[in-house]
Amino acid sequence: MIEAVVFDLDGVIVDSEQVWDDVREALVRERGGRWHERAQADMMGMSSPEWSRYLHEELGLTEPPEEINAEVVRRMLERYRVELPLISGAVEAVKRLAAELALGIASSSNRPLIETVLESAGITELFAATVSSEEVARGKPAPDVYLEAVSRLEVEAGRCVAVEDSSSGIRSAHAAGMSVIAIPNLHYPPARETLELAAVVLQSADELTVEIVRQTPAALSAR
Repeated sequence: MIEAVVFDLDGVIVDSEQVWDDVREALVRERGGRWHERAQADMMGMSSPEWSRYLHEELGLTEPPEEINAEVVRRMLERYRVELPLISGAVEAVKRLAAELALGIASSSNRPLIETVLESAGITELFAATVSSEEVARGKPAPDVYLEAVSRLEVEAGRCVAVEDSSSGIRSAHAAGMSVIAIPNLHYPPARETLELAAVVLQSADELTVEIVRQTPAALSAR
């Protein structure tokens, strides 16, 4: 049976993709870089070392990637302190699942951002393990961040369900051998062929229940 659920953060718990887009675009334009319309899609799922190199090498920021990364995180934290854009129903869904299942986070966000979101939402203690993709070799769609999350939870990947919203996240969790519940991002929807990798597709976090998790194909096959 399913023993754990691993949540993505951006787009699943916090509606932050547009915030990331605004912050990075503003930084690139302020400092004379070359922003283009593919940039946000290119960077979705990248780890912080990956997207900071992208801003440096592809979008023309002259600062070293480490400085770019620190400045973007500073601006993101500043935005979160003003307003944390939690997704409707997400905190309630986390609390429902935490009552019966072990929970983890597998996020492309930097650790300070993960901790700020969870603490501000009052749900830090509900997660037994949290992993940032900056702590593993490769960001999504590689499976590394999910594999590390299930390792820290001490649960087999086949006994875990991932909750994801994006193409890169769905592909990452699927590659890790997990069943995926997709709640598609309305602003940056996953590609149709990627969405077909999900075992279950929901319209909102309000639909995410223990019963839905237990009824995924992975849950059935593990019995």
